[in-house]
Amino acid sequence: MIQTPYYLIDKSKLLQNMEKIATLRELSGAKALLALKCFATWSVFDFMRDYMDGTTSSSLNEVRLGHERFGKETHAYSVAYADYEIDEVVSHADKIIFNSIGQLNRFEKQSSGIIRGLRLNPGVSSSSFDLADPARPFSRLGEWDLKKVEPVMDLISGFMIHNNCENGDFDLFDRMLGEIEQKFGPLLKKAAWVSLGGGIHFTGDDYPLEKFAERLKRFSGEYGVQVYLEPGEASITKSTTLEVTVLDKLYNGKDLVVVDSSIEAHLLDLLIYRESAKVHPNQGPHRYQVCGKSCLAGDIFGEFNFENELNIGDRISLQDTAGYTMVKKNWFNGVKMPAIAIRELDGSLRTVREFDYTDYEQSLS
Repeated sequence: MIQTPYYLIDKSKLLQNMEKIATLRELSGAKALLALKCFATWSVFDFMRDYMDGTTSSSLNEVRLGHERFGKETHAYSVAYADYEIDEVVSHADKIIFNSIGQLNRFEKQSSGIIRGLRLNPGVSSSSFDLADPARPFSRLGEWDLKKVEPVMDLISGFMIHNNCENGDFDLFDRMLGEIEQKFGPLLKKAAWVSLGGGIHFTGDDYPLEKFAERLKRFSGEYGVQVYLEPGEASITKSTTLEVTVLDKLYNGKDLVVVDSSIEAHLLDLLIYRESAKVHPNQGPHRYQVCGKSCLAGDIFGEFNFENELNIGDRISLQDTAGYTMVKKNWFNGVKMPAIAIRELDGSLRTVREFDYTDYEQSLS
């Protein structure tokens, strides 16, 4: 058995998402780019490559990783590029998307050799978290004034509009896209391509994939544009678990177990957004609060029901842990960083990365 903690990527579950993406591409004509900000575990890029059109990024490191490890189309985006990195970004990218007109003008000369775009902010989103809402008041994410964008249309050929966040509601997507068309229609008619970003949970259970495909195809035809999507979570949802082991048991008004992992170090987004981890089936008469081993008092994965009493040495599988986990893992408290393992289609397991004291030491100075 592999020593816990470790992230376990199951290719058979990943394949289910890939097949839905392939179906959507075929039905709609849209292209799908893996959002590396969500998932960048390149050991499965060779598997995903057959079902996707490339990658999109949020930094120099991500665009380089996408170019070197995934290949195909490589889109570069960043909230702001620095002078010292722009030339290298351009060297790895097929398209570069600027967040502002100011950045577009500033790096006009350096980016003249590749396709350029601009991020638009429609002022509406599906986010229920202010922290993650690109349309929040005073947002820095994209241009919103059509009159300011029109004069620079000769410098760009397309747009990126990212305003969905964990949106599994097709009707909401449809309504918001209608608002985008109403607000930016004159600009869209001058574009050659439009990326509608990520955050659309179209690989989820019961999502109306055919209706979604028809809406994308209609949007593409209306404006004569190549549509791109940037699925992150939709690409890898339900494909991965974080495998942990019970180290200790306590009782302090509730039954508690401490495991060899940390929510702050290994599932950081759950802490940021005050969400619980998931176990399956989460049924049975034995209820425990599952706690992390860091010194943070609130290092708690959640409360779950188990069929049998938990004991020291028992293993727990925390579900759906691919997105915004491996890209955010950290060395808080020096807690052992989870290894990364893959379950192949034939059921065999292999460890593709382990971390040790040297990695910890060299992350510091």
